[in-house]
Amino acid sequence: MGLAVTTSEFAPGALPLREELLRHGNNHVCSTRGWEALADGHGWHQPTPSDCWLAPARRVSVVIPAHQVGYCLPTVLDALNAQHHQYEFEVVVVDDASTDDTAYVAARHEVVDRLVRLPQRMGAATARNVGTVVATGQTVLYLDGDMVIPPHVITDVAARATDTSVLVGFRHNVRHEVHFQDSAILGRIPNLAADHRVVWRPPPNILLPYSGITLPEPLDGRPLDDTHDFVDLGYGQSYYDWDLPRMVVTALVAVPRAAVLDVGGFDPEFGRIGWGMEDTYLGACLIAAGLLVIPLRQAVGFHLDPPDAAEQWQQKLASWPRTLARYRDLLERSAPRGRTQDFIASMSELLTHCEVFP
Repeated sequence: MGLAVTTSEFAPGALPLREELLRHGNNHVCSTRGWEALADGHGWHQPTPSDCWLAPARRVSVVIPAHQVGYCLPTVLDALNAQHHQYEFEVVVVDDASTDDTAYVAARHEVVDRLVRLPQRMGAATARNVGTVVATGQTVLYLDGDMVIPPHVITDVAARATDTSVLVGFRHNVRHEVHFQDSAILGRIPNLAADHRVVWRPPPNILLPYSGITLPEPLDGRPLDDTHDFVDLGYGQSYYDWDLPRMVVTALVAVPRAAVLDVGGFDPEFGRIGWGMEDTYLGACLIAAGLLVIPLRQAVGFHLDPPDAAEQWQQKLASWPRTLARYRDLLERSAPRGRTQDFIASMSELLTHCEVFP
């Protein structure tokens, strides 16, 4: 079966996305300080108590794209089931045509509200698009199928989410041979500094493909701190190899569902040609639409490596030049806007070919 999923259209005569990004700052200080003033002195970056009165402000839908993650999905879903959030939230798993027991695990776990099985492998971008349309919450928390989050994260997101913010979490990678033997991983505390957006030590004298620069000496980089929680990355600024769109990583990120629908979701072409960059492009589109990218330092999850992590990583890196080229091409086009109706129609058509449970 060959299924086509439409991509976003672009408005003729509008500014290229690359130029549009230069017009938008990222000074979110008023947002974070305003929230703290209402939260009786509770810090923006502190884990949120389950009884925080701000917590029920927005309903959260967790969307998990899943492909061959049977080795870790039970732990990921158990962590969601252990959230101390006192209000209803939704979990949608979209199985990207897995051949292992991914769908079996999702279908039988009590925390999963909806399971969708794609008819063929279509990539994480399409899986997230389907999950976004199926979701009913005002805020969508995109969570990778190998990410285990601490019990306060859903409340952190629900209490802080707005129509104009992209809330960015972080990840602590754990090798398969470590987490496979660690039955108590739900009780461990992930380390913020394990994320490259927090502590970054790039190799010298090697071309960095995203920015095209080469660093002559070793660098002990601190992207999060040195950019004042990404504030200094507004107006198209960069920190060596990092810019604001690249900080939007869908391993753990919360966005307003309406804004994702408006820009037409993730560009599915990324999933067809390789790995990566679909979240960077979505981030660029949301920034161009006026949203602020705000980190949540306390929202750090464990990323659980698969048994063949080294092999998978090499495959991903081999395809990155193609997805990077796609991203650079899209930067020269205008950002998609007003795509909600067409996007929902396209995903609804795809859903007619999917298995949906319940």
